Amino acid sequence: MSSFFNPGSLVIIGASNAPGNLGAPMCHSLKKLGYEGNVFVVNRKGEEVHGCAGFVSISEVPGKIELAVILTPAKTVPRIMRECGEKRISNVIIETAGFGELGEEGKELQQEIDLTAREYGIRFIGPNCIGSMDAHRRFTSFFGVKPGVFDELFDNPGETSIITQSGGVGTLVLRSLMSDVVGFSKIVSIGNRADIDESDMLEYLANDPLTGVICMYLENIGDGKKLMRAASGSDKPVLVYKAGTTSQGARAASSHTAGMANNNLVFESACRQAGIVRLKSVTELYSMPKIFVSMPVLKGNRVVIVTNTGAFGTILTDLLVNSGMNPVVLSDKMQAAIVNTATVFNAANPIDLGPGIDGEAFLSVFRLLLESDEVDGLVLAINVWQQSIIDAIIRLTDLCREYGKPAAIYTPNSIERVLHVRRNFGIPAFETPEEAVRALVVSHRYHVIQSKKSVNGSRNTMMRDKKFTGDKPVGADDTMIPGMVESVDQAIE
Repeated sequence: MSSFFNPGSLVIIGASNAPGNLGAPMCHSLKKLGYEGNVFVVNRKGEEVHGCAGFVSISEVPGKIELAVILTPAKTVPRIMRECGEKRISNVIIETAGFGELGEEGKELQQEIDLTAREYGIRFIGPNCIGSMDAHRRFTSFFGVKPGVFDELFDNPGETSIITQSGGVGTLVLRSLMSDVVGFSKIVSIGNRADIDESDMLEYLANDPLTGVICMYLENIGDGKKLMRAASGSDKPVLVYKAGTTSQGARAASSHTAGMANNNLVFESACRQAGIVRLKSVTELYSMPKIFVSMPVLKGNRVVIVTNTGAFGTILTDLLVNSGMNPVVLSDKMQAAIVNTATVFNAANPIDLGPGIDGEAFLSVFRLLLESDEVDGLVLAINVWQQSIIDAIIRLTDLCREYGKPAAIYTPNSIERVLHVRRNFGIPAFETPEEAVRALVVSHRYHVIQSKKSVNGSRNTMMRDKKFTGDKPVGADDTMIPGMVESVDQAIE
């Protein structure tokens, strides 16, 4: 799989200097990014494209090629796949559309490609996708993207990796991350996933040392059991937004990427068992990762609200209660300690520090709360009109890591101001109070998932260590709970 993100050599088939050619920007971007691999192109004229040596046929390309990217009309792809096989290219990205998503003729072309791939042992992504990127390796196979568009992301790689069935959604996530504190590690558009699918990529990224959080956009699922097994094997947060959950949405999905959308209730049940955190909106694909990248996970549901503007204490209380979180009632002892630390408007939860408190007093209150065994996490609604308050919030992120408790940070202001705070000070601020609370819910759900996986893993290890007589371990009764993978299989069937 690594060749799809960091090939030592690459051939782009269909890239040319013709106006509007989709492969030419890929060549230009790779050169501009300083990608270290060898890049060749194949086109009818055999012409060089942005410094990438050109050839008329694949067989003329010198040396061993690790990855081929195909950007030619659909009817030419079966022949090109065979030429790739004869060249012993074992990894291909087919970015061309016009296959299973467009009816019988496209399906026949797809079958030809599948047969050729099996004959030559080729693994391929697509068709009908936009490619892959690796920020750490400064590699891109995205078509049509002008050089420089994503330079900021390549210059500041992160640990969020994205698997998407939609190129448009993938591009939205990348552009949105440009205004956040979270960088991306890898992204792959899998399109019709005729060969390599979401499960293959999930398993790869779960073992990728440069990936810390995995986000997925899915419209339909080819092999439910396979996906759930891959998710069950991941110790990293797996965040999934699935579209096509209504009958009308399912029909739209089948016309966009080949396949049928799946039963939503079955998918929900399987996600819970396999350890997938299901997202509620497409925007959560780029807003939720930062709670994992910048903060410890939320290990309990007792949350304290800290604000310097009273109304948002009320707003956040409602949001926490409605989301299943507990705006915990602080003990008299804790409230007295807060009052002794700073002059506050209200020491009960929500804590209103008022508009005049200075940064050091903020920090003293934060430390008291994080030290307390009454509190699992914080949610902030803090106006940041003073530099001392901004400095306090920056230091808060270090305190959260020190005490192993998260804070979801919101600053009540315009989106423009929130983006300014994030961009200029590196504060992992959410854009709305709803986002901030949702981040804590998602973080806590991941913690619960990991705890259950640990219990199930211990149970399965104990079962394996027992001596077996027939099909049942000695000492086991007939009501023993089956392992996670077996339960997922039953849910998907």
